[in-house]
Amino acid sequence: MNRQDVTEMIITAKRKKGLKWADIAKKIGHSKEWVTAAMLGQMTLTKAEAEKAGKLFGLDKEAVQILQEVPYKGSLPSAVPTDPLIYRWYEIVNVYGTTIKELIHEEFGDGIMSAIDFSMDIERQPDPKGDRVKVVLSGKFLPYKTY
Repeated sequence: MNRQDVTEMIITAKRKKGLKWADIAKKIGHSKEWVTAAMLGQMTLTKAEAEKAGKLFGLDKEAVQILQEVPYKGSLPSAVPTDPLIYRWYEIVNVYGTTIKELIHEEFGDGIMSAIDFSMDIERQPDPKGDRVKVVLSGKFLPYKTY
């Protein structure tokens, strides 16, 4: 059994039980964004968190143990994603990536935005022209060091 197998077991159980990620997050005890990433194989769970997930999804001991292992991060199957929603994020970075980089460097200096010391919030915003997706990404600025 590997992490992808556990992810598939979780997705199958989620579907069969009619669960939503927000409900799962409440049971695990973190944000829906972090818990979704964890259940999809991108985060490491503590023993207590993994046991909660195991109980919720009916996972065996081996699967619960795998949830506690540091995963191989990065889950896209190809360099250019083909899923339309994920591709749009790729498109956003292609179109606005240099703008984001330029503005971060102008405001903060030479460095990066951390994806480790990071949080994300996704919410629905009603709009008469069609509901909007609001995504807030917040990462610690890490300056490059001179040595």
